[in-house]
Amino acid sequence: MSTAITNISSLVTNDPSLGDGPLGLVQDAAVVIDGDRVAWIGASSKAPATDNAVDAAGRAALPGFVDSHSHLVFAGDRTAEFNARMSGQAYSAGGIRTTVAATRAATDEQLEANLLRYLGEALRQGTTTLETKSGYGLTTRDESRALRIAAAHTDEVTYLGAHVVAPEFADDPAGYVGLVTGEMLDACAPHARWVDVFCEKGAFDGDQARAVLKAGERRGLIPRVHANQLGHGPGVQLAVEVGAASADHCTHLTDADVDALAQGTTVATLLPGAEFSTRARWPDARRLLDAGVTVALSTDCNPGSSFTSSMPFCVALAVRDMGMTPDEAVWSATAGGAAALRRTDIGRLAPGARADLVLLDAPSHVHLAYRPGVPLVSAVWRAGVRHQG
Repeated sequence: MSTAITNISSLVTNDPSLGDGPLGLVQDAAVVIDGDRVAWIGASSKAPATDNAVDAAGRAALPGFVDSHSHLVFAGDRTAEFNARMSGQAYSAGGIRTTVAATRAATDEQLEANLLRYLGEALRQGTTTLETKSGYGLTTRDESRALRIAAAHTDEVTYLGAHVVAPEFADDPAGYVGLVTGEMLDACAPHARWVDVFCEKGAFDGDQARAVLKAGERRGLIPRVHANQLGHGPGVQLAVEVGAASADHCTHLTDADVDALAQGTTVATLLPGAEFSTRARWPDARRLLDAGVTVALSTDCNPGSSFTSSMPFCVALAVRDMGMTPDEAVWSATAGGAAALRRTDIGRLAPGARADLVLLDAPSHVHLAYRPGVPLVSAVWRAGVRHQG
């Protein structure tokens, strides 16, 4: 079945060959969807005949958001930890172990129900592609079941056995790295596309992180890195060294870090929800963009440090507090996320791309930053299927 969405006031295509500027903006536009793909884009008055028609009535449209960093297979609640932070306590990586205990105790059905809840929540807010990780099990059994559950419902799945050192290995971190790069990896690799590591003080140092990423590569997994969130460290340089698809967080960067990202192919994925929820220093997106670094935006949705599934919220934060323009933030939340996942079929609206489209209750994509906190998503199409509105 084909569908024409007409009378779009302003259409973000992220294809400069189709419209104006880096966003490829088309005014008074139409999009034709055929099956799960975009078949045609152009002026609304020239839209071809289709099986179905949807009148956008002057609303803006853009590609579905690509959330390239989340942690959704978990159980339990960390409200008390958040409350303590908002009362003056500092954030550290140690809180992850609270979620580990609850996740290990949960049934598969409980973990799956929780995952589906947050996937649905994200979809309603315009997210049509979502990466999610393991990392709250830290045993071979719990990491592999987390990935199996995630792979049944999400587009992109990441093995994060190296989230923190498991509690039972507190006195033997080398032993835990051996588990993560051995038996655990063997059980998890069939369910994942990516391998990730939290390269940070309190988690894994540069040598340990390199060992984890190299072992994952040998099993066919592509590296990505939690890098430079809590302080300066080797994470960004390591990500570039191993050709990781993305270095995520990038809050504390030296000039050498920025230069490495600018000269390499690794995407800098910024996660403003984490800074919002931990009252930490904001990443300097302007510095990265001015250096020529490819920047993505993501939610980092997780129960501890960034419990939001809202990409529109992250767009607004990036514009308000990270030096991005509305156009740059929207590009980073769509095409940037696609780049971080090494995907060319998503994050853009052009003939042949997957038909992932968000219709806003607003005349322009700028309203995502202009009207923060307002539920502007009117309708969502994912792979050509309309989900609301």
